[in-house]
Amino acid sequence: MNLEELLGSSPTERVRVAITGANGPYARTLLAQLRTVDAIEVAALCDLDTDGVRNVWAALGLDPAALVDSDGVSDGSTVLTDDLDSLLDVPFDVLVEATGNPARGYAVARAALDAGRHVVMVSKEVDSVASEDLLAAAAHSGACYTLAGGDQPANLIALVSAVRLLGLEIVAVGKSSEYDLVYDPATGVLTHLDQRFTVPGLAQLLELGDDVPETLRLRDAAVSAVARSATADYCEMAVVAANAGFVPDAERLRYPVARISELADIYALGEDGGIVGGPGRIDVFSALRLPGEASFAGGVFAVVRTTDPVTWQTLAQKGHVVSRNGAYACLYLPYHYMGVETPLTILALARAGVSTAYRRPRGDVMLAGRARSAITAGTQLAMGGHHHDVENVDPVLVRRSEAGADVAPLYLASFATVTRDLGPGELLRLADLEGLDPALAKAAAHTSLPAHS
Repeated sequence: MNLEELLGSSPTERVRVAITGANGPYARTLLAQLRTVDAIEVAALCDLDTDGVRNVWAALGLDPAALVDSDGVSDGSTVLTDDLDSLLDVPFDVLVEATGNPARGYAVARAALDAGRHVVMVSKEVDSVASEDLLAAAAHSGACYTLAGGDQPANLIALVSAVRLLGLEIVAVGKSSEYDLVYDPATGVLTHLDQRFTVPGLAQLLELGDDVPETLRLRDAAVSAVARSATADYCEMAVVAANAGFVPDAERLRYPVARISELADIYALGEDGGIVGGPGRIDVFSALRLPGEASFAGGVFAVVRTTDPVTWQTLAQKGHVVSRNGAYACLYLPYHYMGVETPLTILALARAGVSTAYRRPRGDVMLAGRARSAITAGTQLAMGGHHHDVENVDPVLVRRSEAGADVAPLYLASFATVTRDLGPGELLRLADLEGLDPALAKAAAHTSLPAHS
C-alpha cells in the first residue's frame, strides 16, 4: 500500500482540523496547501488577530462568507475565534497548535488531548517544555501527539529514525541555520537576507583545506559582523536532542560556516580532522554558497560512518557527500516545506493513527537560559521577535543530570519575573523566578495525569 492509498479518503470522510495561531506565517503556508487537499477541511481558526486571519483567508481566494463565529456554524463553514478556551466546542479531529505561546499553546494542546483529539505541534516552544506531559496525556486518552512534518525538528527526527533502521552509526545530526550566507567572489560581497557585507578575504577560504578547524575559525572571523544564531535554532535542536538522545559538544551551538559538500569532513570526529567531540552530537551550521548555487533551505542532515568502501565510493561518484578520507558520509534533506508538508502529518494521525515524527523522549538535554548580562530583581523576562528570543537571556543546551533539577526550561521562564539579582552567565533557575504559569510548570516537572483543570 502506498502513501496515497493509506492516507487518502473520500470527500464524505474528510478530516476536520482546527488551527491556532492562524494569522502566523506557518499557518499561512498550511492554509494555502489545504485548499488543494480534498481529504481535509478547516473546522476552526483561532488567533487574537481575527481581522488578520480574515485578510489571509481572502488573499488565498477563499470565500469570506465561509468564516463564521461559533453561533453561525453550518456545513462547509469555518469557525473563526479569538478564544482558545472555546475552541473545543467546535467539532474537529486534529488540532494544529501554532501560537508559539508556551502557556496558551500548552493549555489548548492539553485540553484537546484530554478530549481525545489528536494534536500536531508546531510550537516548539511548547514542546521543549511539556512534551512528556503531552505524550502521556495522548496515551491516556487514546489520541496521538506529534510534531509537525514540514518543520525541522520533525524532519530531522524522521531522518534519524530512517538512518537508525538502516543500522548506520550516527556521528552528528543537525540542520542549517534559517538563512544562507551567499558570497560573490567577483565582488567580495556577502549577502545575508537583505543585508550586504564586504568580505574580500572570504574568497581565499572557499576551499576547506587540510586544517578543517582552522579554516572554520578563519571563516567565522571573516563573517563576524553577521548575526547567525537564533533562539529558535536552539529550541529546535533541544527538541530533537531530547527525543532522540543526542547531545551538543557544548552549551552553545557551533554554527560553522560550511558548504554542503563539506559536511561529511566538518562533522567527522576530531581524531579524523573534523570538529565533533564524540558520536551522537547535534549542531547547526551556516550554509555558505555562491550566487546561483542551490540552498540547503534550512534542511536537516545526519553524518554517519561509512561501511563498505565500494558502496560509498560508488555513491560519491553519483554526487553524494562523502568525506575525503571515505570514512564519513552525509545524508541530508535540503528543505523544510513548513505547512506545505503538514497535511501528511494530519492525515497520518487521523487516518492511520501513525505519528510521523515523534516518539517518547529519551534524552537528557534541555533548553535553558543564561543571563547575557546582569538582570536585576523584579525584571520580567519578556519574549518576542520573529525567533521568540527572551530578552537579555542566551539560549543554552544543558544536560538535566548536570545542570540540576531546578534549572528552568527557557520557555517556562519566559514572561516570569526574576526574584533576585542575577549576574552575567548565571543559569535561570526555578527558585529565582515567580509568576510561572502553574499548568505549564506542572507539565515541566513531568507530572502528567490526572488531567489538570
